[in-house]
Amino acid sequence: MLYRTMGTTGETLSILGFGCMRLPQTTDCHIDEKKATEMVRYAISKGVNYFDTAYVYHNGESEPFLGNALSGGLRDKVNIATKMPVWDVQRREDMDRFLDEQLARLRTDHIDYYLLHGLMKKTWHQVEDLDVGGFLDQAISDGRIRHAGFSFHDCYPLFEEIVRAYPWTFC
Repeated sequence: MLYRTMGTTGETLSILGFGCMRLPQTTDCHIDEKKATEMVRYAISKGVNYFDTAYVYHNGESEPFLGNALSGGLRDKVNIATKMPVWDVQRREDMDRFLDEQLARLRTDHIDYYLLHGLMKKTWHQVEDLDVGGFLDQAISDGRIRHAGFSFHDCYPLFEEIVRAYPWTFC
């Protein structure tokens, strides 16, 4: 496996990450846990150390699946990235509620790379008004997340605004 140093963190991540958005499914459209777990464990055995999921992937099944697949000591061998569903955040308390739920679903005490999911003008301004920067600072300070980032789905001027609004680690 090839690795690269991640920006300012100095962490070494595999250049191939494992995405948990499109895992094998059973005929009733649930994650085929046996096949998907074999895939996760095979990837780890070959050196993959970056796993990406989100609150909404597989209708909410992806995070709990990954938490189960990493049981037995594998969690300590990987970096987990997951994403807050910003479109469902109505109050500042929702941010903590989602993060705490995600930690439980992933069966971990911290998330390595936490993203605000799919930022667009409406969702960015909504979470910005709710002090998302203060939330991220607190979650980093208390150890629930290690690095803050975002994914983006809008026009370049908004991208520049978001980049300038917080000391992000990644996007």
